[in-house]
Amino acid sequence: MAMVEVEEVELSGAQVTVLGLARSGIAACQLLSEAGARVTVADRKGEDELAAVLKSVDRTQVQVSVGVEYERSLDHADLVVISPGVPYRLAALERVRRRGVKVISELELASRFLSAPILAVTGTNGKSTTVTLIGKMLAEQGKRAFVGGNLGTALSEAAWTALQAKKQGNPEPYDYLAVEVSSFQLETIERFHPWVAAILNVTVDHQDRYDSIDEYLAAKRRIFENQTGDDFALFNLDDPRVAALSNTVRAKRLGFSRRQSVGRGFDGGTYLDGDQIVTTVTGRRQKICRKSDLKILGHHNVENVMSAATYAALWGCPAHMIRRVVTSFPGLEHALELVRERRGVRFVNDSKGTNVDATLKALEGIDRPIWLIAGGRDKGGDFSRLTETVRRRVKHAILIGEAAPLLKSAWAGATTISEAKSLRDAVEWAAREAAAGDVVLMSPACASFDMFRDYQDRGRQFKLAVQALPE
Repeated sequence: MAMVEVEEVELSGAQVTVLGLARSGIAACQLLSEAGARVTVADRKGEDELAAVLKSVDRTQVQVSVGVEYERSLDHADLVVISPGVPYRLAALERVRRRGVKVISELELASRFLSAPILAVTGTNGKSTTVTLIGKMLAEQGKRAFVGGNLGTALSEAAWTALQAKKQGNPEPYDYLAVEVSSFQLETIERFHPWVAAILNVTVDHQDRYDSIDEYLAAKRRIFENQTGDDFALFNLDDPRVAALSNTVRAKRLGFSRRQSVGRGFDGGTYLDGDQIVTTVTGRRQKICRKSDLKILGHHNVENVMSAATYAALWGCPAHMIRRVVTSFPGLEHALELVRERRGVRFVNDSKGTNVDATLKALEGIDRPIWLIAGGRDKGGDFSRLTETVRRRVKHAILIGEAAPLLKSAWAGATTISEAKSLRDAVEWAAREAAAGDVVLMSPACASFDMFRDYQDRGRQFKLAVQALPE
């Protein structure tokens, strides 16, 4: 069987199996069909379980193989494209590789149809915020940009648009592609080549997929694999695991840091100088803004702003445009999202904080006195891990939901505690008692299902209650 090189011409007539019916799998099917491939999409889940997503599949162009027999779709494939949720070590995929058939990620497939510079971001945390900020800066400057990847819209959708433009004799429709990249997507790249690539941070995650944090880090590091001396690699110098990688790349090296300036051995970077965020990536020192001017809260969000500002400075975005974006950005919805400032009190929606670690990060990242609204359905979290941080950071805790007694027991003596019958009652209580300079933070450390449909519903109910407060 002839080896298939993944180019538009070579795909014509090739038998390609897309494994995984997630959003990126559907987008890959559409792209491959447009490129002339004979496409089969396969998933181990059954037809009933996949009924909603299968509505997006054009069965006149794509064959569907789902359920217990799904692996048969691999038997005659010339190429296999996998969605991020599909483990690359799957036994069926190992058998495919032994036949000499390539197995690549949807990210890899899509990137081969695109010629605009790729601005790629990976890391355990902060990817979505950073890529969203990059997208807003591109829009502010009037650039034609795609913003997506692991964040929302699959890169294959951008590739499909670019392929359509090419067929019509038009240039590629994008100036830049801002792409959130996961370790899962990087596992099976071959030529994926970002102009600028960053690892924001690495903490223990996905240990159901990786044998060790070193293996997880190795997957992340692949984001730099195909870069050359004409490209840029950006590192978080405050993260020892990430900083250690800076000596292993061919690209120009950049850094960002909250704790130190970026000096010898690097081609510039972005860092905190007192309260001022400054960047040197253009070869001269530029002031971006004061940290205190940012609406988004948390030390990790300062890092996200610095990394996004680095990208923007590299493509030539003026400092005043970067400043306008980062100082007006309220954060992603439900993730330390600033809802309102009322009578000097900030109300912050962190409904996505559904576990102890998320709430711990939220509390550690806020330098003001906190009125904490917490509680919901217990997921087996160890609330005592929050006790010392509650003692140091929380002025008063208002507890709601089924887990309120557990939280009260864990935090007894650490701060003053009240209980509220509803989220609205909690918001109104905090609004009456909080003083100018305080933050009312809803970061529940619990699931939402005892009182709400999901964390989004809880977050929106919080925002409604805050907006309903009289001036």
